[in-house]
Amino acid sequence: MTERIALYPGTFDPVTNGHLDVIGRAARLVDRLVVGVAINIGKGPLFDLEDRVDLVRLEVAPIAARTGAVIEVRPFQGLLVHYAREIGARMIVRGLRAVSDFDYEFQMVGMNRRLDQEIETVFLMASETNQFIASRLVKEIAKLGGDISGFVPKTTLDRTMAKLRATQG
Repeated sequence: MTERIALYPGTFDPVTNGHLDVIGRAARLVDRLVVGVAINIGKGPLFDLEDRVDLVRLEVAPIAARTGAVIEVRPFQGLLVHYAREIGARMIVRGLRAVSDFDYEFQMVGMNRRLDQEIETVFLMASETNQFIASRLVKEIAKLGGDISGFVPKTTLDRTMAKLRATQG
């Protein structure tokens, strides 16, 4: 039987409880889940690529240990379907929080299907406790001195606050 490999892409700047929820649920659906951390400099990331990869690896390790799931975290750049092909993924996993996410994702699915009809996109709805969490909002709240502890895991919280203190310095 062919190994079922899925790709869950994102910038993960920073990784949130919502991301981890999707990762844990997606990992149960496949033999191997690759979390692809996108370079995506256009979004003006708080963390550089190496730090984001490191944080995601640290935060998914307990999920993999608890569930026995095979979860890999890798950086990538370029077209998503090209990277999916490169790693042998036949499924792209995307999390949906709201209707506004669906509008964007609907367009992306259409484009990706035109580029490679063999790769399916699977949507996982954010669980009710995570539907409002977005990395962009987490960063904004943190920059304005708000408490983000309910939105991100402890290690990510500590590193995010340290990074903001260093940049606001």
